[in-house]
Amino acid sequence: MSRRYDCSDPMERTRGIAEAVSAVRRGELIVLPTDTVYGVAADAFTPPAVTALLDAKGRGREMPPPVLVGSVRAATALVDDLGTYGQDLIDEFWPGALTLVCRANPNLMWDLGETRGTVAVRMPMHELAVELLKESGPLAVSSANLSGQPAARSAAEAEKMLGDAVSVYLDAGESGHGDASTIVDLTGSIPRLLRAGAIPEYKIRTVVGVLLTDEDEDSEPEEPGGAAEGPEAASRVDLVKPSVAKGEAPETRDAAAEPAAEAAEPAGAPIETAPNHARDSAPDSGPEPKPGNSADAGASPSLAEDGESQPKNA
Repeated sequence: MSRRYDCSDPMERTRGIAEAVSAVRRGELIVLPTDTVYGVAADAFTPPAVTALLDAKGRGREMPPPVLVGSVRAATALVDDLGTYGQDLIDEFWPGALTLVCRANPNLMWDLGETRGTVAVRMPMHELAVELLKESGPLAVSSANLSGQPAARSAAEAEKMLGDAVSVYLDAGESGHGDASTIVDLTGSIPRLLRAGAIPEYKIRTVVGVLLTDEDEDSEPEEPGGAAEGPEAASRVDLVKPSVAKGEAPETRDAAAEPAAEAAEPAGAPIETAPNHARDSAPDSGPEPKPGNSADAGASPSLAEDGESQPKNA
């Protein structure tokens, strides 16, 4: 039986956060508000809970959710490499609607789906969400809706679609602007825009300088004997299944694909996120990611989040 908490009331808010953290630790699903859309969340380190999240949305493992964090410190513990521009992007846009796809820390014990060794991470700019994340630790978050339906912008909309599949709904009124988080892939030598979202492309370019997009890919000239190759080709990643595992050749993706995001793009999430990998400098978070061996040798974390598109991102 699900329970909705009115977080506009201080007492309900306190009880709601406590119940949400307890539900997460039991491996159950919760719905939380983010700065983008409402996200459905699960403990990122409990594979059955992540599976339940995907089942509730009507998704498969090929669309893993992004991960939302409550601090920059928590995010850096999840990734193996932020790349050349990751820290600069975090400094400029976090907390906020930017989901970053990075190579995942190979020592973490988790299974978000078919992520090919990547994880999509985001720190949302939402006070309640960050407070919860500092208590719960990193959460796999995707937009709180059935796959193919519009992302929920209220707890009531989320509950109408997800019903008793979710144990706790945190109701903080209508969510932010409703736009999905912007997703940037940092697994290649040059940053690549995987999904346009709440943060405009030109603002990302002010930080990274060169930013690859699908238009760049479409305009690449053909060379004798086949398609043009180079740094651009090397940095392509599939939004649904980013190819970033060491030794693999990254694959191209469709920018219209959904995070993570989820991010709860609520997330990304939230976080959709979304893979869909559902996207400041905040205080350090509480629970730290759990070290261990990867739960699935072929799949470390994910991508996209918040808005269904998508997200996410969340």
